[in-house]
Amino acid sequence: MMLYSLAYTLHVLPALIWVGGMFFAWMILRPATVSELDTPARLKLWPEVFRRFFQWVWAAVVMLPVTGIGLLHLRFPSLETAPAYVHVMMGLYLVMLALFLRMRLLQLPQLRRAVELRDWPAGGAALGRIRRLVGFNLVLGLSLVAIAAARPTF
Repeated sequence: MMLYSLAYTLHVLPALIWVGGMFFAWMILRPATVSELDTPARLKLWPEVFRRFFQWVWAAVVMLPVTGIGLLHLRFPSLETAPAYVHVMMGLYLVMLALFLRMRLLQLPQLRRAVELRDWPAGGAALGRIRRLVGFNLVLGLSLVAIAAARPTF
């Protein structure tokens, strides 16, 4: 049971960091920057915020499937015998991962480039696209946490 508890803890913490970070960015940091910073200052801030946050997300991206597969093998004889909520959680992780990769690999470079060129309209557009993806990923992440907590039987 000690191994399961360790694996479960190492599974929950990265999820908490990832989803909690998105909640903080969406609900607290973004509104504060909009009310307190002008557009150039706000657009210069976000690439550094993302650089720091995405380091933690990369760790979560690695830890979640490693610990998730470990938990699966510790608890169930096979993937086929795992309850439906486990399959839903795995699917939601893959969607969240795809959205994160889209942000990190496609849209963040656009934001950085716009900031370097001081092209504030392009930077605002890039940040808007990132914001929408973070919002969608946040909804998915909160749904995933709710499913994990409730462990529904479908």
